[in-house]
Amino acid sequence: MPVRQLSPETVNRIAAGEVIERPASVVKELVENAIDAGARAIEVVTALGGLGLVRVTDDGSGMSAADLALAVERHATSKLSDDDLFNIATLGFRGEALPSIGSVALLAIKTRPRDAESGLEIVVDRGAKGGIRPAALNFGTSVEVRELFSATPARLKFMKSERAENMATTETVKRLAMAHPEVAFSLTTGERAGLVLRAEGAGPAGLLARLGRIMGREFLDDAVALDGARDGVRVSGFAGLPTLHRPDTGMQHLFVNGRPVRDRLMLGAVRAGYGDLVPKGRHPLVALFVDLDPREVDVNVHPTKAEVRFRDAATARALIVGGLRHALEAAGHRATTLGGIRTLDTMARGAEAAGARMGHDAGGVAAMERASVAAGFARAAYDARPFSGGLGEAIQAPLGMDLPPSADTSAAVAAGSDALADRPLGAAKAQLHDTYIVAETRGSVVIVDQHAAHERLVYQRMKSMLAAGGVARQGLLIPEIVEMEPDEVATLTDWSHELAELGLAIEPFGPGAIAVREVPALLGRVDAKGLIRDLLANVLSGGGTEALKDRLEAVCATMACHGSVRAGRRLTPEEMNALLREMEATPFSGQCNHGRPTYVELRLGDIERLFGRR
Repeated sequence: MPVRQLSPETVNRIAAGEVIERPASVVKELVENAIDAGARAIEVVTALGGLGLVRVTDDGSGMSAADLALAVERHATSKLSDDDLFNIATLGFRGEALPSIGSVALLAIKTRPRDAESGLEIVVDRGAKGGIRPAALNFGTSVEVRELFSATPARLKFMKSERAENMATTETVKRLAMAHPEVAFSLTTGERAGLVLRAEGAGPAGLLARLGRIMGREFLDDAVALDGARDGVRVSGFAGLPTLHRPDTGMQHLFVNGRPVRDRLMLGAVRAGYGDLVPKGRHPLVALFVDLDPREVDVNVHPTKAEVRFRDAATARALIVGGLRHALEAAGHRATTLGGIRTLDTMARGAEAAGARMGHDAGGVAAMERASVAAGFARAAYDARPFSGGLGEAIQAPLGMDLPPSADTSAAVAAGSDALADRPLGAAKAQLHDTYIVAETRGSVVIVDQHAAHERLVYQRMKSMLAAGGVARQGLLIPEIVEMEPDEVATLTDWSHELAELGLAIEPFGPGAIAVREVPALLGRVDAKGLIRDLLANVLSGGGTEALKDRLEAVCATMACHGSVRAGRRLTPEEMNALLREMEATPFSGQCNHGRPTYVELRLGDIERLFGRR
């Protein structure tokens, strides 16, 4: 077959296949053009998932007749002042979007500069360009795309359902709106107004307000700010607390110079920044913005500009990792507010179900709800009244329903508890089921899982000691002998040097046993046999594929679990308050080593609403 030159129409349709994958791609290109034109309000309307109609209207600078004629020609752009493709300061620059769209659909562009007396319009009908004619329009630009892919009907077979296409369009608009909080957005899909975002003020407060509208109230309540710069690269934005996580990366939003991207380097840096604070298989919520000289990042590596390449990738990654770790450490003991909200919701649903089972009418159910919840609180408070004796006595009263009720149900805890109520985690008031510490602040009730909390504290101490050169050890008077298979002995022996850094001294004791001679001092009395068994399982599960640092931290977590206050151990008031104070002073103590919250906080106002007092 001889070589031949492709027709301009075919060339444009090939380009359209690279740039325009689906209706959401059209929305992305047109909204980016509007932002580059200085728009402060952008309206997006779609029909039939965007295949029937996509219309983007903005209040930007508009175009002259000469600019409008050139805008629908291939590789014509106002986004480059010269031919330097490594100095891209705008969202678009290729000059392919409008001609590509016009080659596969019916494209109509209306525009009017602010100083013009009337508007102008041009139509491109599946590659056939019409002339410029007058049009009625306020200042700005309106681009209307109808019958998308009508010139390439084979592409329609690859489109998804109308709902799926609407969701993709919504996600596209949301990501662009997050990067530009100073711009107002409205999106209507079909007959439904799917998104309305007002313009926000400048600065972190405006950005967080926009992020909260898109990522949800839970992110707004549980986000921590980060902002750092080095060598001309700045990383800013907000990161969710480690206890706020999802099963996918759908809420990890990354931007480079205002451009939404899905960059592997940045996603990897987010994982490294959170490290062991989030459970495996779960993903934190973040919105991070990287700003740097356009010459230091290549945005021309992908037709849709969804990927970027940094000239100095190490600096960008280090800033993201360091910024996240610093921000999360500064958050201290904070845990997600969702814990308290979900606890109260669960209690309310339980009370409602109990009332429904009793067969009460609507009015009776409401009363039963309040009575059931009130009874649960009163029962817990009564059962948890501590003794006022010495430190060796238990602080949990035995259950005794035949005892007379007390006129004063307040817990008799350590002196000075009233002053401790001003502390973030409050003053310890009781211990429930030998597992949960109940504390009181001025405006809330705090429930702490004593084992999970102490496990995190021990783990953080071990990591600090490890970073400082090794964990202090204590020798055993009589070595613990742990029997196991010969290959298991060999596996642990290979790890003996690393375990020694963690304060655990072991050595083979014949072909089928391990002798434990020293354990980490901060663990106190520990079940050495159980610890060795768990460590062996941990080492074997790693498969040798994890980095040494990650493997050591995983071993640290296992050892910390064995050295922490166990569920079922009764604590004195002084011990409970000491645990609360150490949590307040320890970074990341709001979540245990497995990423679960160590405490929940029930706001007094929410409790009062639960009881119908508000």
